[in-house]
Amino acid sequence: MNHIFPHPLLIIFLIIMWLLLTSFSFGQLLAGSVVAFIAARGLAALQPAKPGLQRWSLVFKLSAIVFYDIVRSNIAVARIILQGSKRTRKSGFMTIPLDLRDPTGLAILAIIITSTPGTAWLDYDPIRGTLLLHVFDLVDETVWFDLIKNRYEYFLREIFE
Repeated sequence: MNHIFPHPLLIIFLIIMWLLLTSFSFGQLLAGSVVAFIAARGLAALQPAKPGLQRWSLVFKLSAIVFYDIVRSNIAVARIILQGSKRTRKSGFMTIPLDLRDPTGLAILAIIITSTPGTAWLDYDPIRGTLLLHVFDLVDETVWFDLIKNRYEYFLREIFE
């Protein structure tokens, strides 16, 4: 059955999302089912590696830290935008060396950084192990370096490596 319907939960959730974004009709159900089935078959063809979680207890702690940082960053970016030209800001690029090598951990770090307002993951060099980061309001590079290395990368290394 897994060969015919790979990733059944993905298929179900994609169909539900399709119906929520369109109208509830038989035609949309059929179209959503076809799209979901093709997407699940495509994902099965990629054969993604199963992530190996070493310490489940840190997942919840990291989630709480990320949630707090996203809320705090939303407030900071809103404050910068609302102040307009009254406050000078300095955008900038940073290169941060990473010790994290696990592909799943790197993907989650990219999601964390990009979902935090005011930051963007631009590039990762796997040979040198460096991350190119853009910061909307780069006041102090050491603060951002510590945030990435000691707050996010530390937990992700503990969880995945």
